[in-house]
Amino acid sequence: MGPSDGDIKIFSGNGSVDLTRRVAGALNTQVCDALVTKWANDEIRVQLRENVRGQDVFIFQSFINEVSDRLMEMWLMIDAARRASAGRVNVVIPWYPYSKQERKFRGREPISARVVADLTVAAGADRVVTMDLHEGAIQGFFDIPMDHLPHLPVFLNAFQREGLTGTNTTIVAPDAGAVERATELAQCLGGGIAVIFKRHPEGNPEEAETVETVGDIKGRRALIVDDFILGGSTLCNAAAEVRKAGATEVNACVTHAIMAGDAPELIADSAINILYTTDTIPPRPDLPDKVKVISVAPLLARAVRRIHEDRSVSKLLDGMADEEKN
Repeated sequence: MGPSDGDIKIFSGNGSVDLTRRVAGALNTQVCDALVTKWANDEIRVQLRENVRGQDVFIFQSFINEVSDRLMEMWLMIDAARRASAGRVNVVIPWYPYSKQERKFRGREPISARVVADLTVAAGADRVVTMDLHEGAIQGFFDIPMDHLPHLPVFLNAFQREGLTGTNTTIVAPDAGAVERATELAQCLGGGIAVIFKRHPEGNPEEAETVETVGDIKGRRALIVDDFILGGSTLCNAAAEVRKAGATEVNACVTHAIMAGDAPELIADSAINILYTTDTIPPRPDLPDKVKVISVAPLLARAVRRIHEDRSVSKLLDGMADEEKN
């Protein structure tokens, strides 16, 4: 038996302030007061300013910049809640940091995503909620419940409203790693699928060059799908390839818009008509008009309520269904 109704406390680190407010609003509650700042010597200072004894605590944190500070904030907030006798400490991480480092690519490298998991558990988390992991295997790094929420429910309504459905639309995977999510989206929208195969030059693993594009694109509307955008070159190069292959229109969607460096300028000057993304990471203020941000707050609010009421979170995998029926 979990905590009773009303015994829910929502806190936010400095990486997810606006999103946490939207989730709290969807739950008809407010974000609890917490001091999350720094001491004069640059150490993180945390104090939960509300009583959490025996209550269901949800700590939200995301990571767009100063990732190390945001991680330390999260771990200290978890520890503070645990030491204040919280009933359960649930951690909501919409964008999981270090998710690109889920395995060793070369000798003498760390598995950074595993270290984040280990330290989150060691700090005292009882449960973790995240969205659209770069690699699903990261779920196995946790020996506590770990809910991996889908991205499709967030985007489907927008795509259907824009007519990105049926045989006139081709879903494009910008690399081999995105084939699974592209296939899943194509099945939902009834469209075709194409894949852009690329390789990374030996001297610069962050750069990529196209080898071949496979799939029927000519004369169709294209929708490129990926989990995140970092510097923007992969997505913009894919858009150029798709346009060159004869697409009548090029759109794209990514769950996590990191948008580092000059990514906004690259997107603005690219062949992309509309880039759909979410607020798992706080949107940069200089995003071009072609970027459309869809909030994940309703989906996260459903997950929070289900966890609080000890109901199945996996039901959300079926889409934004009426939660009262499950």
